[in-house]
Amino acid sequence: MPKLIQNLQDLIALPSISSDNPKLDTSNRAVIDLLAERLADLGFAIDIQTVTDGSANGADSVNSKFNLIATLGSGSGGLVLAGHTDTVPFDEDKWQSDPFTLTDRDHRFYGLGTTDMKGFFAVALDAIESFCQTLGDKSKLKQPLILIATADEETSMAGAKALVAADMLQARYAVIGEPTGLKPVRMHKGVMMESISLEGCSGHSSNPALGNSALDAMHKVIGELMALRESWGKQYQNPAFEVILPTLNLASIHGGDAPNRICQHCELRFDVRLLPGMQNDDVRHSIRTRVESALAGSQIIAKHSSLFDGVSAFLEPETSELVRFAEKLSGHNAISAGFATEAPFMQALGMQTIVIGPGSIECAHQANEYLAQDQIKPGIDLLKSLIQQYCL
Repeated sequence: MPKLIQNLQDLIALPSISSDNPKLDTSNRAVIDLLAERLADLGFAIDIQTVTDGSANGADSVNSKFNLIATLGSGSGGLVLAGHTDTVPFDEDKWQSDPFTLTDRDHRFYGLGTTDMKGFFAVALDAIESFCQTLGDKSKLKQPLILIATADEETSMAGAKALVAADMLQARYAVIGEPTGLKPVRMHKGVMMESISLEGCSGHSSNPALGNSALDAMHKVIGELMALRESWGKQYQNPAFEVILPTLNLASIHGGDAPNRICQHCELRFDVRLLPGMQNDDVRHSIRTRVESALAGSQIIAKHSSLFDGVSAFLEPETSELVRFAEKLSGHNAISAGFATEAPFMQALGMQTIVIGPGSIECAHQANEYLAQDQIKPGIDLLKSLIQQYCL
């Protein structure tokens, strides 16, 4: 435990916030370098991939982002242990302790990212080191062990997208260490975030004929979206999820500038949570078709844009070898999750994939985030067993 605690303490001390707000956003390079150093000491080959270059200064930029691909052994199979290095922003005044100082209290380790998901890296490092000590001669590895640390999962999935674009992973199995309470997750919903902007014509409010109200038109668009949501609910249902239907959340609407002017511009923002079996492109096509129907003959111009182009829904078959082995190791049947992960990107690289890791998603993304200490040893043992199974 002392080395694990030190690794977790060092990881928590390094800010790696991912945010759409440039004033809050930071590079994850320091976390990548720390993990690379620890893994190089264990004999891993290190590859650091530039994901985004925040400025002309490249690696020195406060906003540049990186992936780590660390490999022990060689071959086209093996196991990937994957996680994201970034955290969400934080509300300092709501924390009972310094978010960047690991705090041991009430059999929990508190700190920003302890459960989502720097704690996984500390557990993985400990499992890997223990495995290597037991193995002795690393030439005994029959398949490679690969640790992946990605950037910007919390905002854009840029790190995972860069991995898919590079197509440099040839492993057969992938474990994403998001906090699941050490229960295997084999499916989760997809997510996309969209914007519809309508452009009409302003005019004096005393006479509607003097303009063309974008807000009136948006009322019709919202009606069509609600009807589309209802039709999805009849077409797609999955009782494995807490919310068994796909959802469309009408999140915000902005338009107009004065009560006595006809509204010229109106924007609606919303997200869609997709069930397995629904495709992002098909959903976007359905939305556009409904909007066109709502605006037919109105002379209103619609502009569609993606605020977040999305994560596909994830489904690993229950008959998957990896699913069955994870169920055996954990003692739990595979479940679904309401949150999205990088799992679909690992699947896109041809790997059987599950999501399983220490910690609880219920304390992620909020003040006083913590990792329960009773999750640590079972997490180490689980990862060691997975490495043993798929690398030896």
